[in-house]
Amino acid sequence: MTDSADLDSRAGLPGELRFLLEQHPRGTWETHDNLGGLMQFWLSRHDGFRTLGETLSQALESFREGEIAAERFGGFLAPRLQHFLGELHHHHMIEDHHYFPVFMAAETRLVRGFEILEGDHELIHERIGTVVSRANDLLGLLSGGDRDRIRRAADLYAEDSGRLISGLMRHLEDEEDLIVPLVLERGETELGVG
Repeated sequence: MTDSADLDSRAGLPGELRFLLEQHPRGTWETHDNLGGLMQFWLSRHDGFRTLGETLSQALESFREGEIAAERFGGFLAPRLQHFLGELHHHHMIEDHHYFPVFMAAETRLVRGFEILEGDHELIHERIGTVVSRANDLLGLLSGGDRDRIRRAADLYAEDSGRLISGLMRHLEDEEDLIVPLVLERGETELGVG
């Protein structure tokens, strides 16, 4: 039996946390009167993480397939990965220390959901540390390491990067499913975030 809160095995938030999502399904969000500037910005940040995560994954796959030279890949990966991980860390800090407490106080029936999301943040940040280490190992070999060592380092990086990005994608969707319906229900101003 798997834990319904486990980031790698869950298929969404537990049913008891989806009551507002049932009232405000995704298809209604874009045109809802309470979708204010903050939520639009926040959703666009999530879309940015999705896009950059996919870009990094595609570049890695192209490198592993021999379609991108090592030097070019290293020059592409390093700044984008640093930007991606730095922005993600900053985004989670704001959520953990500002928005989650506000939302938990506003709707106590969702506290367990925010605890799940905070647990996700902890796990994601552990994975960031591993990805940084694996990326540094790979980048250090690109300018002269032998092919077998580079391939092994790329495989290890791919495994850990894939775990980070797939977990992040699950987390982003679940976070939106918890937060956006709450904001649509109450409004940014009433919640004190608009």
